Amino acid sequence: MDIPHQRLVYFQVTVEAGSIRRAAARLNIAPSAVSRQIGLLEEAMAASLIERTRDGVQPTRVGEMLLDYILQREKLDQNLGERLDAYQRLETGEIRLIIGEGFVGDIINSPLRAFRKQYPGITLKVDTGSMQSIIDSVIEDEADIGLMYHERVHPQLRFWHSSPQPLVAIMSPEHPLASESHALTLEEVAQHPMALWGPSHGVRQLMDDGFREAGVRPHMVVQTNSMEVLKQAARSELCITLLPAFAAARELQEGVLIARDVECASFRQARAHIITRVGRRMPRASLQLLRHLERWIAAFSGPRQAAR
Repeated sequence: MDIPHQRLVYFQVTVEAGSIRRAAARLNIAPSAVSRQIGLLEEAMAASLIERTRDGVQPTRVGEMLLDYILQREKLDQNLGERLDAYQRLETGEIRLIIGEGFVGDIINSPLRAFRKQYPGITLKVDTGSMQSIIDSVIEDEADIGLMYHERVHPQLRFWHSSPQPLVAIMSPEHPLASESHALTLEEVAQHPMALWGPSHGVRQLMDDGFREAGVRPHMVVQTNSMEVLKQAARSELCITLLPAFAAARELQEGVLIARDVECASFRQARAHIITRVGRRMPRASLQLLRHLERWIAAFSGPRQAAR
């Protein structure tokens, strides 16, 4: 039932004032105008809403039901206003992120930690996925923000910030190539056993392109969809792996792994990207998180930050 708000106000004030004349005085209008609006309200509801007594007017049973409705509506309006106000002040809300697995360690410890400290009422939903699943989730609005590696252009994606993140050789300090100070050639890398992502992963596609251009084939002995398997294989001296340095930042800092540059143009051109869907309107909370992520990703300095 679509009831004009003005009529509800006239009815409520009349009940609270106890008479049409006193209600008219409060509303600064003629009593006849109040009577007319209440009459239209009674016509719409097909029931009497007020009855006259010696002391003035009082609501009928239907009038009491309508008055209860008005009070409940006021509470809902107030609640909505408070919630909207809290949302605008970034005290509540949810942001959905989807990120590549290599970002997990750094993003949790740095920008997300800082954002949560500043906006404790915001819920962060964080999922991981391959490059293609990140793109699909952002395009289909299953995620608000994506963080991915390697992809450089896409007609349905807005690239908020990109950071150069070359693909480097990650290995144990005890590996034979660890003592080399020069940038490794793909021919040198291909001579050693390697642990690599599965063929659908963005890093693997970048790696395959580089080896194909160089005319050499990698000696793959481990294939996995797990970042942890790749790093553990490298730590065990079993294999070399190829990753952006930030994906093993903690291990590189601790010295249990080292990074060596690789002489490959496509590896050097790889980048990490913050993305949203083109045309998507971003809530204030999401824009604030984007700023945190932009500052964080801009601080990446590439492989030499952690190489030893």
